Amino acid sequence: MTAPTDITSSPVPDTATSSHPMHSGERTWTETNCYADVWIELLHDLGLDPVPAFVSALSADFQGDQWIFLKVEAEDLRDLYGITVGEMNVWRPVRDHVIEQLQMGRRTTVEVDSWWLPDTAGVSYRLEHVKTTIVPTAVDVEGRAMRYLHSAGQHTLSGEDFDHVFDLRVGTDGPSLPPYIEIVRLDRLEDPADLPARTAELARRHVRRRPDDNPVERLSARLVADLPWLREQGLETFHLYAFGMIRQCGVTAELAADVVEWLTTHGQADLTEAAASFRAASASAKTLQFRVARAVSGRDVDLEALVRPVADAWGAAIADVVAWAEPSESGRA
Repeated sequence: MTAPTDITSSPVPDTATSSHPMHSGERTWTETNCYADVWIELLHDLGLDPVPAFVSALSADFQGDQWIFLKVEAEDLRDLYGITVGEMNVWRPVRDHVIEQLQMGRRTTVEVDSWWLPDTAGVSYRLEHVKTTIVPTAVDVEGRAMRYLHSAGQHTLSGEDFDHVFDLRVGTDGPSLPPYIEIVRLDRLEDPADLPARTAELARRHVRRRPDDNPVERLSARLVADLPWLREQGLETFHLYAFGMIRQCGVTAELAADVVEWLTTHGQADLTEAAASFRAASASAKTLQFRVARAVSGRDVDLEALVRPVADAWGAAIADVVAWAEPSESGRA
């Protein structure tokens, strides 16, 4: 099947924007998750400030068997920046969709197999088939090259990687499947001068959506209950478990710190102490992850005591945020 309109493309430029400071080596967690990371770099590449996009961290929750996989919410992108995001109906070759959307001044988020992403060298590139999300920014069909946003920055691929990157397959040699693609429309961007006020309003909205209790307390109980099972599974299972449980909690705390610090810097609040508490929770979560790995290996640890600093710091931070957002209900936190 071919496209109904002529699909042309241009050579991939040699220059690229540097990564956003949210991906600097000074962070507690230099990467978050594939979807959040790509939106940090996409907004940065568009000349927009990505920090407010993570205001949903203020309503984060523990889901019972995992910490919430924090994403930039489509509703928040619309309210903050005027960006609209919606699922694409994939009815022709993915590459044609991607190129035509670029020609219309839009972007696409595309699920691909990291087997074909050179930036994952040493992790999954030509080693393991892992689904992840990228944003193509330039495509050169004739030169078989593409620039794309993924993980903590902007990268290029070419040759055989270009030929196969948009193929998702059932098994290594099975039939291809259409990936999940989103269209990112940029034709109705909001005035950035009003961003602080919009962010503060949205932050209050998310605070109202927060869980009634401290979600880290529930995470703690689950960790304690799961430890005997984890010891039977070994470290490979632990790494998967820790990513969805402990790492995402720590990542969310660091992103929440970014948001409340941003609100303070932009004159919308005085949440300096909340930012410090969120960062303490994030750092304690990283320590917790290392200690739980030792526990899985058979060492005796007091998990409840290890989680306590995370829970206390999270609770203190949320209490400060609630006192700012909903002064009459600050006791609820």
